[in-house]
Amino acid sequence: MALDCESAAATAPSHVLSQDHHLPVKLAKADESSPLLSSSPTPTARPSRLRTTFRRIHALATYQPPNLPLTNKLQPSNQTTLLVLLLLTLNLFYATYNTPFPLRANAFIWSDRVALLFVANLPWLYLLGAKNQPLKLLTGYSYEQLNLLHRRLGEWLCILAVVHTVGMLMVWYHFFLPAGNTLWHYLAHPVVWPGVVAFVCYELLYFTSLASFRQRAYEVFLASHVGLQAGGLLFVYLHFWSSRPYVLVSLAVFVVDRTVFRALVKSRSVRAELKVMQDGQTLLVSADWPLVPRCGSWWSSLLRTDIGKGWRPMEHVFVTVPALATKHKVQAHPFTIASAAPEPGQEHAWFNLIIRAYNGFTRDLLEYARYHSSTTIRLDGPYGSSHALKMLRASDIAVLVIGGSGIAVAYPLLWTLLHAPHSTAKEGKRRHLGLIWIVHEASHIAWIGHERLDELKAMGVKICVPAPTSKAGRPDVRSMTKNMINDLEGNIAVHDPSVGVVVSGPDGMNRVVRNTCASLAWEGKNIDVAVEKYGW
Repeated sequence: MALDCESAAATAPSHVLSQDHHLPVKLAKADESSPLLSSSPTPTARPSRLRTTFRRIHALATYQPPNLPLTNKLQPSNQTTLLVLLLLTLNLFYATYNTPFPLRANAFIWSDRVALLFVANLPWLYLLGAKNQPLKLLTGYSYEQLNLLHRRLGEWLCILAVVHTVGMLMVWYHFFLPAGNTLWHYLAHPVVWPGVVAFVCYELLYFTSLASFRQRAYEVFLASHVGLQAGGLLFVYLHFWSSRPYVLVSLAVFVVDRTVFRALVKSRSVRAELKVMQDGQTLLVSADWPLVPRCGSWWSSLLRTDIGKGWRPMEHVFVTVPALATKHKVQAHPFTIASAAPEPGQEHAWFNLIIRAYNGFTRDLLEYARYHSSTTIRLDGPYGSSHALKMLRASDIAVLVIGGSGIAVAYPLLWTLLHAPHSTAKEGKRRHLGLIWIVHEASHIAWIGHERLDELKAMGVKICVPAPTSKAGRPDVRSMTKNMINDLEGNIAVHDPSVGVVVSGPDGMNRVVRNTCASLAWEGKNIDVAVEKYGW
């Protein structure tokens, strides 16, 4: 039994993985057992002009522009960019409203205005960065999906800090210097010097939060993020009395999130088994424990408590392994839970993490696992949003496009969809599921086990695993996605079926799949896409 990749045969490498998932084989050719007529899509009526217009607007919002030239900085989707621009416009309005010109003659007024805007945004900055936040109740999105707003707002605050600093230096130059006050005496003033220290803290916070820095020194990023945030708040508080209410609110958000929730309410230590996988660069972390019954109160629902009560598909935890080294006792690293979420009424939890070794913590953990079969780990969580799951549940066709360890996102989703009621809102028809999993090496199939893939296929999931990229190069993900959707549409007797696509992989693959869905929406298809990024 070969994994289904026939739909991509015309555009992707013409081979798939055999049943043992190790050796690429040629696609089977037609024989006397093949049907004379291939399946064709069910003819559907053309969507109305109004519906097509709305779907084209949705397509434009979904589209993700290419990376910025020169810097090669990743750009978000148009809808996210629009939201960021609205936030920036609101801030610019407050910064310029009823503010006199020219700037040189009114430097103090401009500088004071942007300083007020800086501290007014501080609580929002810390709220968007908190792991436990009430905004999820309002938006349905978890902190990692709101993290881009946190980063853009942080960048905007750094710009405001620069404008405030330049403005106050202009004030010194035009008013204090002629009176005989040197720059040193000006900066050493009891009101000014705490502001200088706060400025340094937040500018360093910006540079250590850049994606390039996080990728190269994640542990340094974690430590500096906490230390510089605390230092910035302290010196803004000392800088001027009018900032103190905003600082205290920000500090309350920071302390409640870090101490009350993450350290006390949502933290749990378990004994975990460590297993180095066949490729030698991947680690399987496994644990199990009796599930604690969930309380039905609104308070329990709001807090979601700790992982001892279970988790939901696509949720993640922050992992701390004290046995590695002293520095790792205070470090927590996020990983998506790769095992199926416990079902209602289940009494025992089976927990798995798939961890690819790179540098720092993951490399240290892999080396530790070569000589130790188990260790005690501390789990902080679970965290995450059920947005993608709700989207797939509401769809007639659900397609998951996964790269590498993104299977940790796909498998729990598929398991939940297969074991939940199969009917959709349209005529009680069965939901059709498809999985495209792109792996670098054939041995990576063992990350979830060959039997699990076969089980998914036996339950009706159309699975496509193209040849490993180490041998065949990168496949045509765009064509594979479109062909998978077309194949599934051809087997469903629903007029204008709704399609939900979840993609999890490298940024380049995510963008290709997102824009493929945008192009299909432009053509009139009823399609939504959710992107689960690697990293935070």
